[in-house]
Amino acid sequence: MADVINVSVNLEAFSQAISAIQALRSSVSRVFDCLKDGMRNKETLEGREKAFIAHFQDNLHSVNRDLNELERLSNLVGKPSENHPLHNSGLLSLDPVQDKTPLYSQLLQAYKWSNKLQYHAGLASGLLNQQSLKRSANQMGVSAKRRPKAQPTTLVLPPQYVDDVINRIDRMFPEMSIHLSRPNGTSAMLLVTLGKVLKVIVVMRSLFIDRTIVKGYNENVYTEDGKVSILEPCVTDHATTALLHYQLPQMPDVVVRSFMTWLRSYIKLFQAPCQRCGKFLQDGLPPTWRDFRTLEAFHDTCRQ
Repeated sequence: MADVINVSVNLEAFSQAISAIQALRSSVSRVFDCLKDGMRNKETLEGREKAFIAHFQDNLHSVNRDLNELERLSNLVGKPSENHPLHNSGLLSLDPVQDKTPLYSQLLQAYKWSNKLQYHAGLASGLLNQQSLKRSANQMGVSAKRRPKAQPTTLVLPPQYVDDVINRIDRMFPEMSIHLSRPNGTSAMLLVTLGKVLKVIVVMRSLFIDRTIVKGYNENVYTEDGKVSILEPCVTDHATTALLHYQLPQMPDVVVRSFMTWLRSYIKLFQAPCQRCGKFLQDGLPPTWRDFRTLEAFHDTCRQ
């Protein structure tokens, strides 16, 4: 799993470091023993002092040598690539027992899933509070008539602003042409021609995409009784799924740009192989699914 923490520990250096710690403790003990015993009996006082100083210096050199060796081995031991986010439970990843080793990765995945669930729950709560359906007692007592529902301000955008956003997106992708028209009032309809591969009808409500229909390049997109391409149903379903994925009510222009970027990935519909099976065709169809983040191509059965 990619979520498992990589604990890169040099076990051989770790064993040598333990031995170095024992040697360092022995050297320190010899220093204190030397100080405790003091100057041993010698014929003269000068001889006792020289012998004590020489023995004490040898013990200090041993401590210094063992300490340097321990510092060298500590750099070779290594350390975990990151701190354990689950505190002491992160030590479970160091358990050599095979049936217990995956326990930490499962805890880490559940921890991340819980944080993500809490984050999305907070976003949903904010959106629901904006569209509250509660009625106060004062409102019911003042007037028995139902007040008209206020339209969300994000849906009311001037047509000039919508045209400007579509024109900027059209300039971003030279291989994709976008023709904007308004056959029924202010609502815009986009005819997106993707090279010589596909034509897409995008019905918009202000700057929000309401519906999308994918047709073959040679199909007549203005009539309903034309020949239906075999790619049209599945790619249309994928495009509808993409509309549900790219949702950001506060920034509708970002949603349209993200959807057009995803749609542009179909420029290599018949050239890109499936990223899982590596085949260009499966059951006579090319890989029609595009990942929402990486835009990689997959067959409809291989993406699951």
